[in-house]
Amino acid sequence: MNTLSVSNQTVLIVDSETDFLDWARLQLKASGVKVITETNATNAFKIFCLEKPDLVITEMHLRPAGGLDLLAKIRAESSNAMVIIMSAFGTTQAVIESMKLGAFDFLRKESLPFTMKVVVDSALKAAAELRSASPTKPALTVEQYRDDIVGQSEAMQSVFKMVGRVAMSDAPVLVTGESGSGKELVARAIHNYSERSKKSLLAINCAAIPENLLESELFGHEKGSFTGAATQRIGRFEQCSGGTLFLDEIGEMPLAVQSKLLRVLQEGEFSRVGGNATIKANVRIVAATNRNLEQAIVAKEFREDLYYRLNVVGIHLPPLRARVEDIRLLAEYFLSRIANSQHRPLLQLSAETIKIMEAYPWPGNVRELQNTLQRACVLATSDVLLPKDLPLGQVSIVQEIPELAASTYTDLTVEEAATALFKALVREGDDRELLPWVEEDFTRRAMDLTKRNQVKAAKMLGITRATLRKRLERLSSITSQK
Repeated sequence: MNTLSVSNQTVLIVDSETDFLDWARLQLKASGVKVITETNATNAFKIFCLEKPDLVITEMHLRPAGGLDLLAKIRAESSNAMVIIMSAFGTTQAVIESMKLGAFDFLRKESLPFTMKVVVDSALKAAAELRSASPTKPALTVEQYRDDIVGQSEAMQSVFKMVGRVAMSDAPVLVTGESGSGKELVARAIHNYSERSKKSLLAINCAAIPENLLESELFGHEKGSFTGAATQRIGRFEQCSGGTLFLDEIGEMPLAVQSKLLRVLQEGEFSRVGGNATIKANVRIVAATNRNLEQAIVAKEFREDLYYRLNVVGIHLPPLRARVEDIRLLAEYFLSRIANSQHRPLLQLSAETIKIMEAYPWPGNVRELQNTLQRACVLATSDVLLPKDLPLGQVSIVQEIPELAASTYTDLTVEEAATALFKALVREGDDRELLPWVEEDFTRRAMDLTKRNQVKAAKMLGITRATLRKRLERLSSITSQK
């Protein structure tokens, strides 16, 4: 939790009404904050340059220049300046323009008696964090990664070695790992370093295509072979002849299609749907799954003979939580890509932010990290990403309780997790209500683990989808008010 003090910090308040300035000064002095007041925008900017206040609170309608102009000048002078805009008339355009120019927040004057102290405390804490932040110098550049696979951990070095060994062969490869861990990137690296690299690499998600269309997608079909087949279609196997076919989510492939795929792997040939001609298949297969295929075999959901044909060479991608030393490298890499693609300055990571990211278990793995950083870049109000800029900044059970933070999902029983929760609350004298806390955290994690699939998340939580929807609406409302 943030323990930075907001006392002994300076706030500059700019408003043309002296009565309001007197009221605001009294409100903030109670918190031990030094307050400077000014009625003129031009003078306010001069004071900002001289005094370097921790926070500026300015009315939107000022003379000779408005509050938005003052905000723009302050942010041009100091890109990390904390500025709050306030107005009696919070129009849509005013709010959007304020946030676009980098305001920390926009407040309606009528709500200030209830919101000012909370928002000011938050802004001052952010300013204190920024001053104490230790920006880190990126260890590597984007150009040092040819295939977007980032990692210097021992686990990832083993993956790279396997990629190098199998690249020059045509043996089928089965890539396993949790969702979001980068399985397609491994498939692309295998293709790029192989002799097939000048030919096509085509990817197909077996879970995203209905069963009645998947066979046609893979092998093609003849005109009139089924209702709607108005013309002949060339399937993926023919399209990437001489290249590589990446079959993602192979564990979701229907059994009927598995049989035909097995024939291709055994005989190196196939026929289009509705056709008699035998077509030779010069294609290298790389498959990927986040399912345990051995369990699927026992459940009669996956063919055992196909499994052994696909798993000639197996490559397992570790989850991100198992390679914590790669998190900083990945974060820097994604920030560099975002800066290049959006033509914006490169944001740095503070040491505190890195520490928080390395303590988080990342149930969505590398994909979650990338999405988190994209969101943070959009919402950040300074040149350094602080803990407040990350969605992970919301209080998390795992982050707050050492017994949980030090564990993984596989080495902690439900009973041990519950015991750790209660012990932590008693030990720390925490007065929060446990059930709402657990409900919020578990709901967010269930949505992350199921890639926001409400049906699967509801089943995981043991509630109906309707109940989950209501819970998500409530959590969204709470988040928007923070």
